[in-house]
Amino acid sequence: MNKVPMTVAGEAALREELERLKKVDRPRIVAAIAEAREHGDLKENAEYHAAREQQSFAEGRIKELEYKLSNSQVIDITTLTHTGRVLFGATVDLINIDDDTEVTYRIVGEDEADVKQNMISVSSPIARALVGKSEGDEVVVKAPGGDIYYEIDKVRHV
Repeated sequence: MNKVPMTVAGEAALREELERLKKVDRPRIVAAIAEAREHGDLKENAEYHAAREQQSFAEGRIKELEYKLSNSQVIDITTLTHTGRVLFGATVDLINIDDDTEVTYRIVGEDEADVKQNMISVSSPIARALVGKSEGDEVVVKAPGGDIYYEIDKVRHV
């Protein structure tokens, strides 16, 4: 049984989604199926088939969320002693050694990752290159377009 690492915010978001699926979406879908059944022949009833498909998706997602939450390892980075090392949940300011551009990433769980918000999965190439390193270290990120060299400017526990 593998533990699923996630931040406090990530766990809260998954619990909220699970609650919505169980208390809002599931009853709505059951009502849609009941209404579609009243329309007669189920073989040619598009509304019935669409509602059953929604039900299948929702139930699958509920099972997935319950599994992840029951196997979650919630890590609250704010409670850990700040050592300057990159850990799961840390926010890392990087400087591209080649062109001096700066970028900031937060290392989060798979379900929380959102590149547009600079939240990267702990299993991404960038995060794998950063975890365990310290402020001032230089890291090489193996990217499809070639190696990218960064210096770790600052590690924050936010």
